Amino acid sequence: MNEVVTAKPLQLGERSIWPPVVLAPMAGVTNQPFRTLCREFASGLVYVNEMVMAAALVYKNPKTEAMIAFGADESFRSLQLYGSDPKIMADAITQLGRRNAVDHIDLNFGCPAPKVTRRGGGAAVPLKKNLLREIVNVAVKTAGSFGIPVTCKFRIGLNDDLLTHIHTGLICQDAGVVAIALHARTAEQHYAPFARWEAIAELKSAVTEIPVLGNGDIWEASDAREMMNQTGCDGVVIGRGCLGKPWLFRDMVAMFNGEPIPVTPKLGWVLEVMLRHAIALEAHFPPGRGIREFRKHAGWYLTGYPVGGDLRRQFGEILSIEHLCQLIEQCDPDASIVAGGERFVRGHHNGPVNIALPHGFLESLDDLVAPDDATLTHMSGG
Repeated sequence: MNEVVTAKPLQLGERSIWPPVVLAPMAGVTNQPFRTLCREFASGLVYVNEMVMAAALVYKNPKTEAMIAFGADESFRSLQLYGSDPKIMADAITQLGRRNAVDHIDLNFGCPAPKVTRRGGGAAVPLKKNLLREIVNVAVKTAGSFGIPVTCKFRIGLNDDLLTHIHTGLICQDAGVVAIALHARTAEQHYAPFARWEAIAELKSAVTEIPVLGNGDIWEASDAREMMNQTGCDGVVIGRGCLGKPWLFRDMVAMFNGEPIPVTPKLGWVLEVMLRHAIALEAHFPPGRGIREFRKHAGWYLTGYPVGGDLRRQFGEILSIEHLCQLIEQCDPDASIVAGGERFVRGHHNGPVNIALPHGFLESLDDLVAPDDATLTHMSGG
């Protein structure tokens, strides 16, 4: 039997989530087919849709409208919103509430993309405490009128000289946010080298009235236990660790319940999951797009398995479901993952990156001047 993690269910409005595990929104990944696949392994958790721009919702961007669609099997619809203008945020949430489109809203204040921070958005917003407070207050008030709980996710800060996680957490707590999540890196770090779990502990010590979730470098279920033991956080948010491993959520449930964590599957079992995922993407997207979307997933599924460079390259260039089946036939279904393969990094691993800010931005941090969200409707990050 595994060591039982001391934790409480995560309460989001009327929904009680056990175990307190959340799928992080990831652009181009956490669409409806992927969320459905994750729920096959562990129902009842929080599976957050891709981040969407509040302004894009307000201006009825067709691409965004398609992105916020949820499957018929999704009984708890979670959506992450990005926005830097309080009025636009309120308008976007009002639209979602009137349409009864979501059951939970997560606010993103951690986008590290230079094209966003250069305009004062994303991870730059927490530097402006008054603007941050206004956005969060209006979001909680507006969402509350529709009975929608609000959570927030953010980073440690812009860089080591501009740390913002403590005051951001306190502002969120005071505004009535029901839980917060910290990606334990600065925006400058991007996704490298290692998450700084000590910052999660600092935030948990400061924010005592609402749950604090930790995010960063959870590759196996045992990592979640270690993070919670080290930091005292109330739950975890899983990002890159589930890429090519949607069964990680099954492992999480077992770990939190003190049950044996299932062994890493053989390649044949992984290929069956891979094929189901590809078929679901093809059904979800317009003809041909689904298989293109799946190419990156193919590499993640194969990570750590002895497939061979040439065959791995072919998986990254698949043209159809039939082509995928042909490649699967060439694999050894009894192959085991290499030693330590579960911890091989999937997804983004670059960093540090240069963080750009508007001219004079750091000289006027007390104002309520928001970036022009209308110019940011096609940008994303997390």
